[in-house]
Formats: sequence, C-alpha cells, structure tokens
Amino acid sequence: MLNSVSAPAARRRLSADDRRRQLVAIGLAKIVETPIQDLALDDVAAEAGISRGLLFHYFPTKTDFYLACIAAAGRRMLRTTAPDEDLPGEQQVEMITRLMVEQIERRRDFYLALVHGHGVADPRVSEVMESVRDGSTARVVAALDVPERQRDVVRAWWAYTEDRALSWSAVPTGERPVQVSELVEECVAALHALLALKQ
Repeated sequence: MLNSVSAPAARRRLSADDRRRQLVAIGLAKIVETPIQDLALDDVAAEAGISRGLLFHYFPTKTDFYLACIAAAGRRMLRTTAPDEDLPGEQQVEMITRLMVEQIERRRDFYLALVHGHGVADPRVSEVMESVRDGSTARVVAALDVPERQRDVVRAWWAYTEDRALSWSAVPTGERPVQVSELVEECVAALHALLALKQ
C-alpha cells in the first residue's frame, strides 16, 4: 500500500479589505517595538506571504502604510484605556487615567513617536493623537457629567497627564518619586482643581 502524503493546504485568498487588515496588523505588531522609520516593508510583506510590490497595491506609498498602522495604534490605545462603564463616574476617571499612565509606561518610546510624529513627516500623525485625546476627553466628560463649556479644560488636563506620565516613566523604576497609584491620584486631583476654577 502506498503511503499517502497530504498536500499542503491551499492558501486562502484574502479580500482586499482583509489583506489590508492583515498587513496593518503585522505592521502594528512590529512598530510597537521598532521605530516606524526603521520598519522594513519587505519583512511585512514576507510575513503576509506576499511580494513587496503587492503590498504597494494595497498601500500606494510607504507613508500610506505607516499612517494606516499609526491610526490602528490610536484605535488600540482607546480600546485598551476604556473604563468599566458600570463603575461610578469618579472610578471610571481613575481607571482611564491609570490605564493611560500604564500604557505610556509600557510603550514610552512608541508613545513619544506618536505625540511628536517621529519618523513620519505628515500632519496626519498628529491627527491620530488628536483623536486619542478627543476620545479620552469624551470619556471623562461623560463619566463626570462635565458641562460642555468645560470640555476644553478636560482636554488640556489630558495633555498635562500625558506629560506627567512621560516624565514619570523616564525615571528608572526604583528611583521614581511616587508609585503609579499616587501619580494617578495627583492627576485626578489636578482635574478636579481645574474644573473647580472654571465653574
């Protein structure tokens, strides 16, 4: 009796949208650890099992691909900092703040690249960070039922909180002046102080 050798499984052909999502997912996984300007598109294409030329069929330029990855990073950031909406408003704000601080601590270089647009000279990089700040602002406004006239105060507070988190995370763990819980407490206290100034 002849030994049967199973043929390799046929590669499933992806739709254009699915292929774009696959490529962005690969790029996003890589840019978390690799500066975006150092991301090799040959590596992305190889991991997807396609040619570099085909990658450019889905993203006409390298910048288009980078921007798609950065936009996906912004959406992920909003997902990973979403609060438990069943919690009271004050606890939601504490949770959002803690999750944002922890995310910045984990991916400080990546976050700095998003904030300052390192590696991609395109104004749309800034638009990604603006959308993250807008989303985070909307969550705080909803959680605390902040009047619309004070939305700009909450948005400015997010910039302050990001700066505190970036400065704090730059210090080696054992040398930080406060623990993450204290940093979050100070940031939330600053929010309430700012809101009280503009009643």
